[in-house]
Amino acid sequence: MIDTGDIDVFLGLDVGKGEHHATAATPAGKKAFDKRLPNTEPKLRELFAKLQAKHGTVLVVVDQPASIGALTLAVARDMGCPVAYLPGLTMRRIADLYPGEAKTDARDAFIIADAARAMPHTLRAIDGEDETIAELEMIVGFDDDLAGEATRVANRLHGLLTQIHPSLERVLGPRLQHPAVLTLLERFGPPAQIRKAGRRRLVTLLRPKAPRMAERLVEDIFTALDEQTVTVPGTKAAALIVPSLAASLKAVLDQRKLLATRIEDLLDAHPLSKVLTSMPGVGVRTGARILIEVGDGSTFPTAGHLAAYAGLAPATRSSRLLDPRRTAFPEREQAAQTGLLPLRVRRPGRPGSRAYYDKKIAQGKHHTQALLCLARRRADVLFAMLRDGTFYEPQPSAAVT
Repeated sequence: MIDTGDIDVFLGLDVGKGEHHATAATPAGKKAFDKRLPNTEPKLRELFAKLQAKHGTVLVVVDQPASIGALTLAVARDMGCPVAYLPGLTMRRIADLYPGEAKTDARDAFIIADAARAMPHTLRAIDGEDETIAELEMIVGFDDDLAGEATRVANRLHGLLTQIHPSLERVLGPRLQHPAVLTLLERFGPPAQIRKAGRRRLVTLLRPKAPRMAERLVEDIFTALDEQTVTVPGTKAAALIVPSLAASLKAVLDQRKLLATRIEDLLDAHPLSKVLTSMPGVGVRTGARILIEVGDGSTFPTAGHLAAYAGLAPATRSSRLLDPRRTAFPEREQAAQTGLLPLRVRRPGRPGSRAYYDKKIAQGKHHTQALLCLARRRADVLFAMLRDGTFYEPQPSAAVT
C-alpha cells in the first residue's frame, strides 16, 4: 500500500498517445485541475510545477505505467513527484461506484485521482520490477515484429525455390533457417551456381556451420540437382533475388538472437523468473510474455479470470469483472495466436499431461476438448504459482483428477 499521508494533491491521468486528460484532487476531494494535457515534456513539467507551487507534494497516478504513460512518469520522477498506477481491473471495479455509464477520458481521469485520494490501497507502486516489464514489453514487441518478418522472407524463399527447383526445395526447405543453408543460398543462390561450386567447395563452406551434417547435406543437394535437367522460366531472376532474401533472413535471425540474450538478462533479473521457468514449456520468450501480459497475477481475482483471458473459459464480453484490455483475446484461437501463456497444447507429451489427457478421453471427451481441459489445468497451476510464489511441482499420475 502506498502511503498518501503527506500528499497534498492527487493527479490522475487517463493517458493517451497525443494527449492525456488530467484531473487533480485535493485531500478533501475538491478538483484543483481538470483539463486535457499534451503528452510533451514541457507541458507536463508546467503542470507539475504549477501544482507543486500551489499545493505542495503531488502524487502522479496513471492507468498505464508503460508505453504511452512512460514519459509522464519519467518527468514526474525527475521533478520529485511520487508516482503510482491504478491497475485496469481495479479501475473498472471502482468505476461501478461512480455515477454515469458513459466512458470518457475526463471521467476516467477523475476516477483515478479520486481513487488515489480515497482508496490508496488500490494503488500499485512503480518499482524496478515494473521498469523491467516495460523494457521487456518493448523488446518482445520488436522481437515479434522480427519473427513476422522472418516468416515472410522465409515463405518467399520457399516459394521461389519451389518454383525454379522443387527437388532442391525439398532438401533445403526443412532447414531453411539453418545458418549453413542460408550461407549456401547467400553465396551461390540458383541451382546452376550451386552445382558449379562443386561438392568439395560446398563441404568446406558448410562444415564450420554444420559440422555433423555438412557432407550429408551436400550429397542430398546434388542428388536433388540431378533430378531436374530443365531450366524453369524465371530462374535467372531468382538468381538475383534468392541471395538477397537469404541475406535478409540471416540478418533478421541474427537480430533475434541478440534480443533473446537481452530478454533472458531482463527475465533473470525479475523475482518471478525462477518461478515461471520452473513450469515445463516455459522458456525465455514465453516467460517474458507472461510477465508482460499477466505480471504477478494480482490483477486476476481467480484462476478462472486468468483462464478467460487466455481464451480457455467462457467469458461475457460485457462483463466488468474483466479489464477491457483483457477482452482483446476472447476466443481460444486468438489466445493461442498471442503466445502469451504456455497453454497452447497440441499434444500431451509429458507423463502427467498424458495421464490427464487419457482420463478426459476416457470420460468421453474428444481430442480437442481434452486438450482444452489440459490447457485449463495448466492455467490453474500457473495462477497458483504466481499467487503463492512457488515453483512448479509435477503431480504423480495417480493424483490426476
